[in-house]
Amino acid sequence: MVRRVSSQVVLGVVVALLGLLLLLQTTDLYETAFLLDYVPTLFVLAGLYAMVASGFRNLVGPLLVVLVAGAWQLVRLDVVSGEEVGDLWPLLLVVAGLALVAGRYRARPTEVGSGSSAVALFGGRTQRVTSQTFADADVTALFGGVELDLRDAAVADPPATVSAFVLFGGAEVIVPRDWNVQIDVLPVFGGAEDERPRREVEHDEVDLVVTGFAAFGGVSVKD
Repeated sequence: MVRRVSSQVVLGVVVALLGLLLLLQTTDLYETAFLLDYVPTLFVLAGLYAMVASGFRNLVGPLLVVLVAGAWQLVRLDVVSGEEVGDLWPLLLVVAGLALVAGRYRARPTEVGSGSSAVALFGGRTQRVTSQTFADADVTALFGGVELDLRDAAVADPPATVSAFVLFGGAEVIVPRDWNVQIDVLPVFGGAEDERPRREVEHDEVDLVVTGFAAFGGVSVKD
């Protein structure tokens, strides 16, 4: 089975390409100034890929990346001025709010108790899930921290999904030791990591996919 390239890897490639272009420019090995004008388009594509690859479950963060990078690209091409774009910055808050609301009320699994959500705004929140038909969950941390405890949960139809949106905060997903977790988080000045120790015997089937967006914060998986 061909494994899908994660959005984290795609963003890493974009950042590496940007570094290479800058290196060629600063060392005078090749004139890349004209290519640097189109760097924002790479971030737009990375954001779009993150949305499509997640089946449009991961919307908030990638959409913000697309909007910011798209505005940056228009400024670089002199289509609009920086001042004009600056006047529209509250639009980011509008989009983020609407995307969060849409994600909260999107179609849910039919089995009762299979979904969950946890939100922390300027504080902390711990959510424990005990459903034996766990399918998905949403965690949101804005200037705060969220802990989602899945140690007493079971996945009836793997993989289950946890979608995280982290901005100046952190999200911890605690899972059973034997779960195989795949991380597909789009980090912008943030990070995502499976902090569990490696084991000698692991099954191939993915039990949980952790997707989402982390800016100036992090998403971690622990046991």
